Amino acid sequence: MQKYMDTFIEYITFQKRYSDDTVINYTKDLDDFYNYLGSKNITSINNVDYTIIRGYLMLMHEKKCSKKTISRHISTLKSFFKYLLGEHYIKDNPMTLITSPKLDKKLPQVLYYDELEKLLSIPDEESIIGLRNSLILELLYSTGIRVSELVNIKISDIDKYNMQINIFGKGSKERIVIYGKVCEDKLNKYLSRIGELNKYNSEYLLLNNQGRPLTTRCVRYIIDKIIKEGGLKFHISPHVLRHTFATHMLNEGADLKSVQELLGHENLSTTQIYTYVSNERLRNVYLNSHPRAKNYV
Repeated sequence: MQKYMDTFIEYITFQKRYSDDTVINYTKDLDDFYNYLGSKNITSINNVDYTIIRGYLMLMHEKKCSKKTISRHISTLKSFFKYLLGEHYIKDNPMTLITSPKLDKKLPQVLYYDELEKLLSIPDEESIIGLRNSLILELLYSTGIRVSELVNIKISDIDKYNMQINIFGKGSKERIVIYGKVCEDKLNKYLSRIGELNKYNSEYLLLNNQGRPLTTRCVRYIIDKIIKEGGLKFHISPHVLRHTFATHMLNEGADLKSVQELLGHENLSTTQIYTYVSNERLRNVYLNSHPRAKNYV
């Protein structure tokens, strides 16, 4: 049983090139499932059927697991058994009739323009570390890329003439993102001083003070530190800047299809969540501004 799980994790890590966070979540979910099978004395993958899966999901319900957690476990198991079926390790897929619970719609966290400006103004660009941190924030907001995509940018991926970057996203899918004048200035300034960090002739753009490429965890730590240093009252993750990029683009008149392509979303439905955020902002502005509306708020 364990060998199939290990093989699957290797597959999504090295062939599908899933993000570190996704691999960690899949590994944890499969470990939980493996322990459940052990409690039922199930040692063969071919003995796992629909009834076993339902029992596992019912146990999660009894433990008061959230819909989001259960949905993630189902997604993990669907991917796992689809892989096993494709590799002919099993004859039937026990996940065929399993459906995910309908999640409560939760709008993504987005920064207002004034909040964003406060955040972007915190790093001290006089030092190379401050300049790097400023570039991190600017790249995340200006391009809408994922933090896993950010840390994997190589200097050779940057087309300075056309002001665009070649990005390798989920599943090794390649796309081009564009950056503007503000980001260009910070990028050029950083590149002119990158030798202060690049002690080992690294091909990567963003480096730590030892000259090694940054990790996604390190970027999260950097952003947390920036927020603390600036005394800001809100907490954000790198993904909030991605949400903010998409929402601000729509607010300024960008069409949904273009935003989808820039974000690297496979399905337009994934991008549509940002239209709800944009519409909610417009609603609040109207209710608080129009003479015939604000008196009734």
